[in-house]
Amino acid sequence: MKRHVANALYGVLDYASYPLGMVIVAPIVLHKLGAFEYGLWAISTAVVSAGGIVASGFTDANIQRVARLRGTGAVALMAQTVRSMLGINLVLGCVVAAMAAVAVPFAAERIAASHPERIQECLAVLWIGCALIFVRAIESVCVSTQRAFEQYGHSVRVNAVVRWLTLGVAAALVLMGYRTVSILAETAVLLTAGTVMQFLRARKLLGGAALWPVFQPQETRVLLGFGVFTWAQALGGVIFGQFDRLLLGVSLGAAAVAPYTLCVQFAQPIFGVTASGLSFLFPYLSGRVGVISTAALKRTLWKVFLCNTLIVACGAALLLLLGDRLMQAWAGPTVARSAAEIFPAIVMGSALMGVSVTGTYAMLALGQFKVVALLSLCSRGALLLLMAYMVQRNGLHGLATVRICYGISALLLYVPLLRKLRGGAKSANDSVDAAVMCELQEASRP
Repeated sequence: MKRHVANALYGVLDYASYPLGMVIVAPIVLHKLGAFEYGLWAISTAVVSAGGIVASGFTDANIQRVARLRGTGAVALMAQTVRSMLGINLVLGCVVAAMAAVAVPFAAERIAASHPERIQECLAVLWIGCALIFVRAIESVCVSTQRAFEQYGHSVRVNAVVRWLTLGVAAALVLMGYRTVSILAETAVLLTAGTVMQFLRARKLLGGAALWPVFQPQETRVLLGFGVFTWAQALGGVIFGQFDRLLLGVSLGAAAVAPYTLCVQFAQPIFGVTASGLSFLFPYLSGRVGVISTAALKRTLWKVFLCNTLIVACGAALLLLLGDRLMQAWAGPTVARSAAEIFPAIVMGSALMGVSVTGTYAMLALGQFKVVALLSLCSRGALLLLMAYMVQRNGLHGLATVRICYGISALLLYVPLLRKLRGGAKSANDSVDAAVMCELQEASRP
């Protein structure tokens, strides 16, 4: 129990470290450089975040696979799994970064439409962001491996220090007169250093095994078999969850991104804190779902769901009460006035997403990657069309409305979960367990 509480707290710290830092740094960038530079920084951050998520979309499969191997005692296969995951992510990282780089000239031209003298700055910032996608792809393998061992402390401490240093140096650079290009350059240096530390820790957990990327046939097939669904879901999440700022920037210019981004940054912790705090549930259940009874699983999930709902309700109430005044204090009256009109809708959307956290982790732990991905992609595909329509018709207000619909669609996941629990919680991992046993038997033969 103590370890789970510690992992939950580390999960919250992992999520909260960057948003809290951004809340402090955002006023400095806004007041010193203006809305355009802040919007450019937000767009470049969205590129890194979106590209990194797509390039590391298979890592949930890595968490589950390594956790299952630990649970069944197949320790020797864990290094092969991680090496295969590195190979997959290196390929994905290169492909995604290259695709993003191809789109940079078009995006920079549209983003700088109102400030044509800034186009070279836009190009440089976006190209650095493309390079960071590759770094994020490698980092995600190291972090997911540590989480599969149910050890969150080291990875979170490293990530928190890197993020705070990045934001602190960014604020110092802005105060000294530097612009967004310098911020992205120092981000690249610090993120690379953090990735090296994460890699060394993952290697230590695997007994010092060499972690050169390979495509070991059996492990690659297993990771791709489950991971293709998590990757598709991650891609859908990026298109909907990150593309809104890119779409807004391209449609209305970088300055329009500032109030929307501030609202999202204030409201996102409702979902983010819940998802990060309960993230230990995924590796915990993944390693035990074939061992505990259905009744015990139901009791565990019911307790977690109540905790999930309480966290979301408290967070939403607090933000609705204090959000407007906080934004005015940090962003100034002009940006806060535009943000106040869309803030309640964005808070509601984030709260609905937060309630879906327990169901998502439970379904993934049960091996229902395909069901989760299909529900996510179908609902998000429909909402993406709605987003494109609403941003052209109603601008910021349209995007805020779509975020409520996004939250409602996430709750659909509880329908198949309840059916699964009523029918007995046999996991799709049964086939994986059989494969593991076969591999162990093969390894034991002379």
